[in-house]
Amino acid sequence: MQTYRLSLFVLIITVLTFSLDTNVYAQSSAKPFVIMIDPGHGGRDTGTPGTGRYKTTEKDIALDVALALGKVLQQKLANVKVVYTRNKDVFPTLNGRTTAANKKDVDLFISIHCNAQPGKNGTAYGSETYVLGTTKNKQNLEVAKRENSVIALEDNTEVYKDFNPNSTESVLGLMLAQEEYLDHSIKLARYIEDEFQVTAKRRSRGVKQNIFYVLAYTYMPSVLVELGFLTHKKEEDFLNSKRGKDLMTKSLFNAIEKYLKYLNFNTESDVLVEATQVEQPSNDIEFKIQIAASSKALETEPYNFKGLNKITRVKDGSLYKYYYGSTTNYEATKQLEEDARSKGYSSSFVVAFKNGKKIPLAEALKTIAN
Repeated sequence: MQTYRLSLFVLIITVLTFSLDTNVYAQSSAKPFVIMIDPGHGGRDTGTPGTGRYKTTEKDIALDVALALGKVLQQKLANVKVVYTRNKDVFPTLNGRTTAANKKDVDLFISIHCNAQPGKNGTAYGSETYVLGTTKNKQNLEVAKRENSVIALEDNTEVYKDFNPNSTESVLGLMLAQEEYLDHSIKLARYIEDEFQVTAKRRSRGVKQNIFYVLAYTYMPSVLVELGFLTHKKEEDFLNSKRGKDLMTKSLFNAIEKYLKYLNFNTESDVLVEATQVEQPSNDIEFKIQIAASSKALETEPYNFKGLNKITRVKDGSLYKYYYGSTTNYEATKQLEEDARSKGYSSSFVVAFKNGKKIPLAEALKTIAN
């Protein structure tokens, strides 16, 4: 049994060595940082037509900016590889886009779109960048509904039967699956909106959370960018102009470059730089079961967690994360996880802490194995 447990430790450590939560961005020089750019819509799915004053629609602007961004990334950043969900006017399915990203071992997913406001005389304008999350904002829900509506154009809708953006519990489950990546998604989104303001001199409507299929099912840091409103005449003119596209492309490039520097990924040579982090020497490891993450601060009472007690809440970025139980014995986490799953938290998982600070599970397992 002990041999089995040690083998399990080694397997988990090997897998989690590549987690984004490790202190070193563990990626060998032989493997470039892969960025997938997803020009929204395409083919028979035109996206928003805007005011109708142009022959081009959302799908065309998204593709122009995506290809320009990919080109400048490849030209200016070493160790970066760019792939696309489409590089011409074709119609990839939403499921096809996410499947391609997951199969190609993509490190970053960026979906590019243009916004629209219902009605004849649109007054809304400005950029927005979305990460996965819940929202009750009516306008945000309309954006999600429009971007997800392409599902109706697809031949096989059966693959979307488990996608229920109207279920809070379903969305929280999806967010748990993305837990390792959400903080990085928010970081990139903030860089993007800052660059739109500074470099392109555009109005930023901010970083927002929403339930888009392409964000929910891409298992890496992912953002969906709305460049602006094609229903606003001046903004439509800007986004159809060469100058406008160039400025938005430059803004996106600058944001991605900042993000890679944040990761300590060296884009000037094939040497990766280690992130430095000073820790106090200690072997005090604590394990908990993460059962949920939410933008709401819930009382840690059993009635809020299907009867589970011993719940702790930790603010992490813009989210509150909820943990069940606590043990210094990794063997005991199995029973805790079974307890959580029996209450309906099917996406629960083990999280490790050292001196009260969350650390990669791989690091904790290495410590207790020594």
